[in-house]
Amino acid sequence: MSRYDPAAIEPKWQQAWDEALTFKAVRSDDKPKYYVLEMFPYPSGRIHIGHVRNYTMGDVIARYKLATGHAVLHPMGWDAFGLPAENAAMASGGHPKDWTYQNIADMRAQMKPLGLSIDWSREFATCDPEYYGQQQALFLDMLEAGLVYRKNAVVNWDPVDMTVLANEQVENGRGWRSGAVVERRELTQWFFKISDMADDLLSALDGLDDWPAKVKLMQANWIGKSRGLQFAFSTIDAPDSHDRIEVYTTRPDTLMGASFVGISPDHPLAKQMEKDNADLAAFNAECRRMGTSEEEMEKAEKKGFDTGLRVRHPFDTAWELPVYVANFILMDYGTGAIFGCPAHDQRDLEFARKYDLPVKSVYVPPVAEDGFVLPEDGGAAYVPPKPEAVRYINGFAGGEAQTGNEAIDAAVTFCESNGVGQGVTKFRLRDWGLSRQRFWGAPIPVIHCDTCGVVPEKKENLPVRLPDDVSFDKPGNPLGWHPTWRDCTCPTCGAPAQRETDTMDTFVDSSWYFARFTAPHAATPTDPVEAAYWMNVDQYIGGIEHAILHLLYARFFARAMNVTGHLPDAAREPFNALFTQGMVTHAIYQTRDADGRPVYHFPEEVTDGKLADGREVEVIPSAKMSKSKRNVVDPVEIISQFGADTARWFVLSDSPPERDVEWTASGAEATAKHLARVYRIAQDVSTSDAGPQAGDEALLREMHKTIHDVTQGVESFGFNASIARLYAFTNTLAKSDAGGDAKRQATRTLAQLMSPMTPHLAEEIWQLLGGEGLIANAPWPVADAAMMVEDTVTLPIQVNGKRRGEVTVPKDMPKAEVEALALAHHNVIKALEGATPKKVIVVPGRIVNVVL
Repeated sequence: MSRYDPAAIEPKWQQAWDEALTFKAVRSDDKPKYYVLEMFPYPSGRIHIGHVRNYTMGDVIARYKLATGHAVLHPMGWDAFGLPAENAAMASGGHPKDWTYQNIADMRAQMKPLGLSIDWSREFATCDPEYYGQQQALFLDMLEAGLVYRKNAVVNWDPVDMTVLANEQVENGRGWRSGAVVERRELTQWFFKISDMADDLLSALDGLDDWPAKVKLMQANWIGKSRGLQFAFSTIDAPDSHDRIEVYTTRPDTLMGASFVGISPDHPLAKQMEKDNADLAAFNAECRRMGTSEEEMEKAEKKGFDTGLRVRHPFDTAWELPVYVANFILMDYGTGAIFGCPAHDQRDLEFARKYDLPVKSVYVPPVAEDGFVLPEDGGAAYVPPKPEAVRYINGFAGGEAQTGNEAIDAAVTFCESNGVGQGVTKFRLRDWGLSRQRFWGAPIPVIHCDTCGVVPEKKENLPVRLPDDVSFDKPGNPLGWHPTWRDCTCPTCGAPAQRETDTMDTFVDSSWYFARFTAPHAATPTDPVEAAYWMNVDQYIGGIEHAILHLLYARFFARAMNVTGHLPDAAREPFNALFTQGMVTHAIYQTRDADGRPVYHFPEEVTDGKLADGREVEVIPSAKMSKSKRNVVDPVEIISQFGADTARWFVLSDSPPERDVEWTASGAEATAKHLARVYRIAQDVSTSDAGPQAGDEALLREMHKTIHDVTQGVESFGFNASIARLYAFTNTLAKSDAGGDAKRQATRTLAQLMSPMTPHLAEEIWQLLGGEGLIANAPWPVADAAMMVEDTVTLPIQVNGKRRGEVTVPKDMPKAEVEALALAHHNVIKALEGATPKKVIVVPGRIVNVVL
């Protein structure tokens, strides 16, 4: 082949790898194992260049580990359940699985040309009955182990779509799809008991040394361990059975600034009182139409309803506080009740000012600050950066001498000694509600029997399959009105019964897939032998957007699978190392319509800043790729134009992998030219004369330095640094005056070092230069430490500050000999013009200065 032709090279080598089963993961007692995994994709229909970057990073690691003698597991699957498939079925009248599997086929066809070192024999989709059947088996085992339970819970209910919505699906109080006003309803839901493992999930973060610190911090904050006081306000003239209102606080020292008590609209006291108070019932109903996300509640106007009840302050029974129902308090956080300290909480301050409630500061900054205004005098709430950074002005049991932590401890001690509360440790983490009133998800494998109650399905009857004959011609979950699917017999008594129609949250599907990849065709959730060999995931790669929920749920599931016998003890923390990659960005091109609204255009529609009709476009640089903004780059087009190796090299070369990289056409073109140059160099080397030359040692020394630097870059995720070193070595090779044998060795090594990034080109060069077998199976080159030690040093020579030449000498040459060689340099002799130097200064290893 006379020129670099990716269209011919790349399919040839992909076929060779497939025929040789090069990337099939095989357990081996003779090799160390390495499991590399990228977070698997949702089959939306198209991959984009961001996928290319993510999977190429994993591929570089997988190929490198294969070359360094590891048995490598590098699988791929599809996170395939979820609402988009239902929406597509509603729009087209088809079945969600048809849309899903067609998208999987399309995306697989787009991924295969990238030449990824994936063991496709392990591929599965979470909507495969074989997969979700094993997920149902896990559910039953977790139910038996007490890790699953059922209870009433307040949820976001869309009355049009007739389904529970996650907080993120409630927009401005309305369902994201239907636009209906969302209601807060109390429904019976299934829960995973993740809160039982909160302390373990938190403390184990300290051992995750190869996780980003920011991810561990985000998880720790979400779990939210706090030490505080749980106590009760005694009510005055409250309805029966409500003589106390339980409250939990991490700052009991601020009780000296308490102004009111607030309870949730769903608090038992609020529910009882609304029965006899129409105004309160209306207020509670309005509150229940709000979204329940923290962000939405933070933005909403703070509203309250004065119940007329009052409570006694625990530190002073003569001190009474009013009780309000407040729209910013949720029943599933803490006890569903709070005390308001307006001086030290901005939300409470807004509420107090709205309802003309007292504001009383407990503490102020430890040192007077310029411009500081007390909240009671119109200033903002004072929230200290940490508890001890305060000076008390209305402190409890110790006054100004206390630090914040001392005051907290004193308040806890007082309440405990007086029987009004106790110090407790709590977690922000709540149990995981997994019930979804949707069709396209894994059915929850339980049966409702009038005689036996809620009964687990028998494992021999799994999977409980989703029906194929469903329609979406009316709102809600089709499983609820399917003519036959819901009806069954009780596994315990044999009487007529009904299946659970809720399906599992899609986070469940992605919380254990890493374990299933170790034995994807096993008749149980895992094969103990395979799981013991392949687990843990040695390197996990994915976006920072999954830093909290997905990773937290996966960590919980690994523990639950250990408890139920499906994973070994060592796999309770499933991911040894985590890397969160940056995004691939691209400029947005837009024009405006007649009303001034933006109209977006694909990059391929724009040439030199103009559309085909000559209109100029507005350019928004370096924006996150978004289908709605049309600034996506289709890898299929890039591959057809430049080849997969160009796409792979470019997304790795431009910036550190944890940072964003901007895709540019010019950058892709430059990459393609560089790879073509490497191929031309290899062609020239393949026909060069054999035999030693003077430049052999210098080239081979540089080769060994490059091996060292590239290896170090790959092992540390410094792919861009490795590529920069390969650029430099390519230039060295092109200019080298070494002989043919040394050049062939250096070029084969260059191909090996490039092979994780550009595997097709590397295979072609390897074959061209007589490499044995596939380069994918060749051992990784090892740097010779002796060849990296420089025995000589090149010193520049200056005469009166002007460079006149250089001299290469042994590192340990005496200064007098260096001086003599410098003075003998022909350019120095010419510059001296017969004069005698005033002095000669030799700086070892750096320079020779000749002064006239």
